[in-house]
Amino acid sequence: MATAVKMDEEAKSRLEELQAEIRLKTGQKVTQQEILSELVADAYESRSEFIDSFRETTVPASDEEIEAFNRGTFDSGVETDEEDIDSILYG
Repeated sequence: MATAVKMDEEAKSRLEELQAEIRLKTGQKVTQQEILSELVADAYESRSEFIDSFRETTVPASDEEIEAFNRGTFDSGVETDEEDIDSILYG
């Protein structure tokens, strides 16, 4: 069952460009529906990365964000090693 998908002119133009390039480089004629289905399948397989592409912030944090985070920290004067952390977290 086919469903219509609305897209802006730029996206439509890029889709047509992909379609033409696929035909040029592979010799195979593919429909825009096949291209969109493949794109959805690829996004589904790497969904974490795809979902992250919609986040407004970037990773790693900017220098300003790191500074803001560090302003809330302090040095207690106690040195902590991995065993101390494991003991605190896991008992």
